[in-house]
Amino acid sequence: MESIREIFRTGHGPSSSHTMGPRSAAEAFLEKAPAAASFQVTLFGSLAATGKGHLTEETLREAFRGRRLEIAFRPDTFLPRHPNAMTFSARDAAGGETASWTAYSVGGGKVIDDGYSPDAGRVYPFAAMDAVLAHCEKNGRQLWEVVEEHEGAGIRDYLRDAWQVMRDAVRRGKANEGVLPGALKLPRKARSYCLKARSFAGSLKRRSRLFAYALAVAEENAAGGLIVTAPTCGSAGVVPAVLTLLAKDRHLTEADIVKSLETAGLFGAMAKANASISGAEVGCQGEIGVACAMAGAAAAQLSGATVAQIEYAAEMGIEHHLGLTCDPVAGLVQIPCIERNAFAAARALDHRAFALLSDGRHRISFDEVVEVMRMTGRDLSWRYKETARGGLAVVEKTSE
Repeated sequence: MESIREIFRTGHGPSSSHTMGPRSAAEAFLEKAPAAASFQVTLFGSLAATGKGHLTEETLREAFRGRRLEIAFRPDTFLPRHPNAMTFSARDAAGGETASWTAYSVGGGKVIDDGYSPDAGRVYPFAAMDAVLAHCEKNGRQLWEVVEEHEGAGIRDYLRDAWQVMRDAVRRGKANEGVLPGALKLPRKARSYCLKARSFAGSLKRRSRLFAYALAVAEENAAGGLIVTAPTCGSAGVVPAVLTLLAKDRHLTEADIVKSLETAGLFGAMAKANASISGAEVGCQGEIGVACAMAGAAAAQLSGATVAQIEYAAEMGIEHHLGLTCDPVAGLVQIPCIERNAFAAARALDHRAFALLSDGRHRISFDEVVEVMRMTGRDLSWRYKETARGGLAVVEKTSE
């Protein structure tokens, strides 16, 4: 399993797979062919189908910095390795091809090519969460300690920086108002939710604040703001919302939050290793479902849960999002994406409470539910995997 740094990446929205990934791929190809006279990028499958709404074209043009660039969209062509594929081509002054490269944006901003081996970036020796739990039981370890054992103390500084970006996104999102970019002309809601929360009391006030925090980050992401994938841009509001609420209500230290992020990242990385966090590959269950699992695990740890209870809270996060489709209206990371962040944050706290009420024993393990997510994603129609060809994306008609 790879480093949890791959789960928490800092970058600009609205999509880790459609903006962060293509940008890093373009920059890598420019290093291969810096003197080319012109370039062509061909986008395939889901990357092409929702590339315009996800700002992929703008991102690529920014990355190529004024060089001659042609972008072709092939939404009906899916390459075998991954639905988010792109082929780069460099040409000389006469139009002859001098270099080419096919890359895949596999979720969370990570890019691979046909030469990629999962073993190359392996940090952890565990292939399943059950093995991690057994390691904790045998050695008296907490889950966050397993992360530091294999990643080193440097992971703390990395996550402190990530937490600062998360907090800044919440702060900006709560203050910003207006209409989000794109054809939907969707107004921001976080500011009004935050103001209304002040008029409430008790559980309604707390829930309103949680919604406001999740909306704040999701709206910042939709506007192309700086966020942290957790595990993706489209689901980036879930973990920050839960941690912001708990940090304020329980006066948690930064060290508490960092440890909870270590645990959350462990579950996110395991889900990515054994299934996927790419909406184009398994639908939104791999984005919002995994984000909910991560937030539930973090919340449970911050509530004093046992390792078994933490695993249970994470398992429920995916179990109760199984089959969730990725059907962005107008190809934008707005409807239903933004609201899903708010409801997944609320569910994460519910899963935390449910797990704490139990002794941690349950029938379906995290490993088993991740495998079911993988199989469900495989069986989902391509129309419901970030192509904007099914579901809400075709019911809601919009025009530029």
